[in-house]
Amino acid sequence: MTEPGARRPSRPLRSSRWFAGFSESAVHHRAALRPLGITIRPDEDRPVIGITGSTGDINGCNAMLPALVEAAVEGVREAGGIPLTFPTMTLGEDLLKPSAMLQRNLMAMEVEESLRGYPFDGAVLIGNCDKTVPALLMAAASADLPAIMLTGGQRRPGIFRGEQVGAGTDLWRYSDQRRAGLLDDAAWADLEGALGCSVGACNVMGTASTMAALTEALGMQLPGSSSMPVDDPRLVDAARESGRRAVALVRDDLRPSVILVQDAFDDAIAVLAALGGSTNAVIHLSAIAGRRRVPLPLERFDTIGRGVPMIADVAPSGRHLMHRYDEAGGLPTLMREIVDLLRPDRPTVTGRPMRDAIEAARATDGSVIRRRADALHPSGGLAVVRGTLAPDGAILKRAAATPALLSHRGPALVFDDYEEMLQRVEDPALSVTADSVLILRGVGPVGVPGMPEWGMIPVPRRLLDLGISDCVRISDGRMSGTSYGTCILHVAPESAIGGPLALVRDGDMVHLDTDAGVLDLEVPEAELAARRAAWRPPAPRHLRGWARLYAEHVLQAPQGCDLDMLVPASDAALARVDPIVGRS
Repeated sequence: MTEPGARRPSRPLRSSRWFAGFSESAVHHRAALRPLGITIRPDEDRPVIGITGSTGDINGCNAMLPALVEAAVEGVREAGGIPLTFPTMTLGEDLLKPSAMLQRNLMAMEVEESLRGYPFDGAVLIGNCDKTVPALLMAAASADLPAIMLTGGQRRPGIFRGEQVGAGTDLWRYSDQRRAGLLDDAAWADLEGALGCSVGACNVMGTASTMAALTEALGMQLPGSSSMPVDDPRLVDAARESGRRAVALVRDDLRPSVILVQDAFDDAIAVLAALGGSTNAVIHLSAIAGRRRVPLPLERFDTIGRGVPMIADVAPSGRHLMHRYDEAGGLPTLMREIVDLLRPDRPTVTGRPMRDAIEAARATDGSVIRRRADALHPSGGLAVVRGTLAPDGAILKRAAATPALLSHRGPALVFDDYEEMLQRVEDPALSVTADSVLILRGVGPVGVPGMPEWGMIPVPRRLLDLGISDCVRISDGRMSGTSYGTCILHVAPESAIGGPLALVRDGDMVHLDTDAGVLDLEVPEAELAARRAAWRPPAPRHLRGWARLYAEHVLQAPQGCDLDMLVPASDAALARVDPIVGRS
């Protein structure tokens, strides 16, 4: 029966295929819920909302999610829906090795299959840590049930030496001081305490905060909720409202396919540039767009990003931490400042166009979210480079790089193994100069597998001792969103499948011209051909289970590192496929 005041769905509920009528299967399905205290009538028209949060004791970034799930349950009930929670794996960026990226697609598959296989009419999907948010968005895009996202908030900052510290970013910075002998054991322990003082996502504009902002920018999350601190009461209110909105989305039949359109992704790219956000967002946005067959080539990131100034003064590319950004107005205020560069008349989960949230935002005061005329960088976008070293492209975060190194020519210093690299960069006799181009290969999607965040190769000790804090670094891996430096990442094709990176030798000259979009290996083609003929693919590191399946089916970075079997090959393949509902 319909709750008093509740609207009837605009079309028959999907869940009615499980519960409606008096067939043997319907009786069986309704009876299965009775021991759980859930009574469904044969003529039920209350939407069934699936609610999940990627949580567990092993993942402090997502430790607050159970409370948000419970608030979402309350919101669904208040709106006249039936909430049913379901679990999913948790992807803890800090502890899951070799990289949570390896399991992003697995989590996306798990959530998608739960949404397809259970009698859900809609969903509330709650995540926080780096890979959980894109995994949930990928699942929502593929299942295409009415769905709303919520992210769980960033941690409060700790204090080290009288200053607030940013998770990740300050660890990398102080790590170089430690390697240079400027930080003793006691100070190192104090830093550990400051970094580990709170649950929640990283409190800088790393991948977690970037993907939270982009989820809101895409229109899949309530306005203003993507930047709230983990302990902010508004976050629980947002979870409750998300539950209510999920019921309304079902009644209005408003699906991700209506929201996740080209204009939404273009706006997300513009927001990414204005934030100076994580390079990982390129891979995640490409994967989400691929699930809806929305074209998102690397050049689109470059073209759109070059026209957008970086105005978020937030670490690692700026000065402030995330709580200050939230206090300054968060994403709606940032989007208001660049609204003329956006396409705001597109739908969102609020049922209203994005323009409404932007116009309701307060204007920036010019401090943490700067005015366009006072931007940190005229172009906050990610530079895309191509050439003989990266035929299918690579990316570089302009705002995190040393300007003098954006155009550079120097000899390669090649590392074939991550652990070997960590040892060699500490060698004071390492043959390296300020002109050297450090190359780490074999760490791409197939190579490890999983494409870990090893792309910020440590500056060699010999250079640190000379006062040199940055150099050009190239890899087919990724870099933490909390990192910085002149790092060319996501080189494609990767070395493990025979990309040119596999052919580089020590001393080869490498030419980078960021403005021209060039990354070349200056070796004659005849020599490269000889090296290519002698090259043999490395033996696979994993021979069983998910890692094997991943390595056999993963696409390259420009395609979002999704699995080939999960990307629809045609518009017809986008059609939602529901299970046959009958006797189990």
